[in-house]
Amino acid sequence: EVQLQASGGGLVQAGGSLRLSCAASGGTFDDYAIGWFRRAPGKEREAVSCISSYDGSTYYGDSVKGRFTISRDSAKNMVYLQMNSLEPNDTAVYYCAIRSGSMTYDVRSYDAWGQGTQVTVSS
Repeated sequence: EVQLQASGGGLVQAGGSLRLSCAASGGTFDDYAIGWFRRAPGKEREAVSCISSYDGSTYYGDSVKGRFTISRDSAKNMVYLQMNSLEPNDTAVYYCAIRSGSMTYDVRSYDAWGQGTQVTVSS
């Protein structure tokens, strides 16, 4: 069973950058779609970005397009989320998750979740 560990969160000023990392143990990201999701206080969990292990296709939520970049390093068994031009609205707990099969931004279809890492963007 693949287990996920998200890290890299922290406190940053608006306009700053962070890179989140998602490490897999007990298996690899092969044959999975990997997603980054976030939950802000008082809001539902939402998809931020996803990537397919099959063809590398990606998805970005409208609010992060052009600012965030998802990538995968197969050799290190890691998935990253580079977050630039951070805004206070990006403040949330960020989670990585995986699902077997094709990529989707449907949060309900992801099977395994990491523990989350807090990102706080100050204005």
